[in-house]
Amino acid sequence: MKFTVSHSDPISQARTGTLHTDHGLIETPVFMPVGTQGSVKSLNQHQLLYDIKAQIILGNTYHLYLRPGLEILQNQGGLHQFINWPRPILTDSGGYQVYSLSATRRINDDGVTFSSHIDGSKHFFSPEKAVDIQRIIGADIIMAFDECTPFPCNHKYAQDSLDLTEQWLDRCLKHFKATNPLYGHEQMLVPIVQGSVYHDLRRRAADHIASLDHPVTAIGGLSVGEPAEQLYEITDLVCSLLPKTGGRYLMGVGTPADILNCIDLGIDMFDCVLPTRNARHGLIYTSEGRVNIKNRKWADCADPIDPNSPLELLRSHSKAYLRHLIISKELLGAQLASLQNLSFYEELTAMARQMIKINRFPIWKDEMLRLVTTKL
Repeated sequence: MKFTVSHSDPISQARTGTLHTDHGLIETPVFMPVGTQGSVKSLNQHQLLYDIKAQIILGNTYHLYLRPGLEILQNQGGLHQFINWPRPILTDSGGYQVYSLSATRRINDDGVTFSSHIDGSKHFFSPEKAVDIQRIIGADIIMAFDECTPFPCNHKYAQDSLDLTEQWLDRCLKHFKATNPLYGHEQMLVPIVQGSVYHDLRRRAADHIASLDHPVTAIGGLSVGEPAEQLYEITDLVCSLLPKTGGRYLMGVGTPADILNCIDLGIDMFDCVLPTRNARHGLIYTSEGRVNIKNRKWADCADPIDPNSPLELLRSHSKAYLRHLIISKELLGAQLASLQNLSFYEELTAMARQMIKINRFPIWKDEMLRLVTTKL
């Protein structure tokens, strides 16, 4: 598995590239829909493949470990076979749950003990176990086990957390090298740069991981409540320290504006639950601007959901109908809104790739930033 840069913008740090996996090539910049439990909420695999044209999707190690469980996943031949998904999959390591389940977990040098959100049962994740679980899930790209720091946190907390994350990375790498994939396709382990919003810690983490020369490096611990200015500042700093030949994955980001700005800073890969979560709550991203479909102004609007959508379904249904479905909590409403938002995200990154290749990215980015921040 390898990452290659194919074109770099002459003005910004934006670039296009290709990530090679056994389940296919991934053209970057890329947005990866989140399928937490082996399902992108409200959409089926046919829609993801042929409507959204998703190149890769994500699964959540913690949730898949609890349900359906490792025995079922292994008996089924891994997550690709279980969900009938022919393209690449990325899984997180469970490290984000170390952050999000802070009220029910205990951390020590060995790993993390946490309580299941389903039945309260106790479970333990170590770096080695996180690798083993992801071997069984069978994702093409698997993440190192880390601690995602909260925001805000003081420097001492962030430094102690980074110490632990680097120890865990060493253990992940050792165990990854000592084990083999289970289903006949190669897997890639991706290290994660942590350090909260502290420049010295981010420099230390980035320098250390750069020395490992991995095909892809992730940037974690952002989009957890910090101001957008700090998100961009830290992203810019870390990208300047990572090898220009390697892929860069910014975890959990974000809004269309965040994606445009971070492509400009040199990020290649993104994931976020916002497109589908916002869709279910009625916030729709369109080619004309953002729409809060619950607003009364759309109740009798016969205009298409998005007149410029590549999907006929979204050009043929009206905003009034979508509003009715969302207000009524009909399942079709969540499906149509999720189709719209994810297709918008995929079109956005596809267009970014095209603009970078013809050296028009900075001008186009500024035009798109005005559009994606316009409220209709």
